[in-house]
Amino acid sequence: MGARGLTSSKSAPLHPTPQAISFPASYLRHPRIPNCEKPRVKLVIKFGSGILTNKEGTAPNPAQFTKLVDAVSVLKNDGHQPIVVSSGAVGAGLMAFGMKDRPIETAQLQACAAVGQTRLMHLYETRFRDHELTVAQLLLTNEDFKHNARRQNVANTLSALLDRDNVIPIINENDSVAVDELKVGDNDVLSAHVAILAEASRLVILTSVDGLIKPGTKNEIVSHVDSVDKVLHFADSTVGKHSTGGMASKLKAVKIAVEAGIETLIANGHNAAQLPELVNGNGHGTRFLSSSH
Repeated sequence: MGARGLTSSKSAPLHPTPQAISFPASYLRHPRIPNCEKPRVKLVIKFGSGILTNKEGTAPNPAQFTKLVDAVSVLKNDGHQPIVVSSGAVGAGLMAFGMKDRPIETAQLQACAAVGQTRLMHLYETRFRDHELTVAQLLLTNEDFKHNARRQNVANTLSALLDRDNVIPIINENDSVAVDELKVGDNDVLSAHVAILAEASRLVILTSVDGLIKPGTKNEIVSHVDSVDKVLHFADSTVGKHSTGGMASKLKAVKIAVEAGIETLIANGHNAAQLPELVNGNGHGTRFLSSSH
């Protein structure tokens, strides 16, 4: 089955790179000279499956990848230290195997993740290369956070990668081997743990909605939250067909992060160009103040 799946992937080549979105020339300057007028921010940015794949969730969306990569590159060029936690491996694997629905069996899910992860990284590699940036892949399981020695190894690797001004670390859960007892949970929770491990000052969770929606309204976004516990009941437990987490999962991740002193934002990943604004304290989304604020 694996051989046939790999062969079939040749008949579904990755789409050509679409036209990149436009940013001010000052954002795309080379070489990368940190802007001393702005504080340097180490941050974790989580990309959900809903903003990385097509509407059916069965293939990567190349145009969206380009927009997200452009936005992260702006941050890197501004001297910040972005770490990406990316979903989407299973969706990319569905495309490779020609499957329309997310499998239920663990082995089939892991097969999709194994094939899809290579496609995912290829997309990131080719698009970041346009910005003269290199990608580094880290695949983690719960064991990497539970044991002190392994935690320290991951932290040391991230630190070494961030010391280089042309590298973007890209992290995903190691879905091809992780079973229930090895899973962190979902990538929302993973992003919070990575933010703590990396000693990041900010976590940005990009999803397919503009932020936390106030109950009883269709699209009124809560702009600032100073207590996660007060808004837990705002969460819609609905989970996308090809996703593993919903708003409830995101608030769980937010709670982990803010209690560790990390300001967290939930915003719409389809509006990728606003990412630099979000980091600078502006933009449209929900901002959760850290416990130390």
